[in-house]
Amino acid sequence: MKLNYSQKLVFGFGGAFIVAGIVLSTLIFPFWNFIREDVYEEVDILANDNGVCYVETQDNIPKTIENCNLLKGDKTTIKYGHGLAWATIVEP
Repeated sequence: MKLNYSQKLVFGFGGAFIVAGIVLSTLIFPFWNFIREDVYEEVDILANDNGVCYVETQDNIPKTIENCNLLKGDKTTIKYGHGLAWATIVEP
């Protein structure tokens, strides 16, 4: 089967588009950036604002905890993704 000029051009641009997509997905924006390491840390509750608690963690990113019934000053263990601003309370 012989390809004419326009078919060769379409295959060339299609191949270049696929190669550019692979390069972008692996080098510039790697998939593993979506997979974050879970961090467990014991913290003090800084404030409770109508069920939303605020804590300070070792990574210096303040965390919010939804549906929190703890009071200011309570100690608890939380779990959060590295670099994220939200956390969950780990039940013992």
